[in-house]
Amino acid sequence: MSPVREVNRVYVCNCFGVTEAQVKKHAADGACTPRQIASACKAGTDCGSCVRRIQALLGRGACPRRDLVDQGEPVLSSLDEAA
Repeated sequence: MSPVREVNRVYVCNCFGVTEAQVKKHAADGACTPRQIASACKAGTDCGSCVRRIQALLGRGACPRRDLVDQGEPVLSSLDEAA
């Protein structure tokens, strides 16, 4: 029996091999900005050509904590305090 392969893998960041699914998972975990996505998986930190695609995937209002970002509140403050 052959191993199951992921066939519909859409790459967002070719420099680091980050897929659309990975970006969406990081967004679901609380990363609401391209900078937070970059911190989570390095996407957008090399050539930068994927930053607009990351912005499009995040969308306006798609992140449950986006309202905190818009107000200038720290979204990942619990992670910052642990560091």
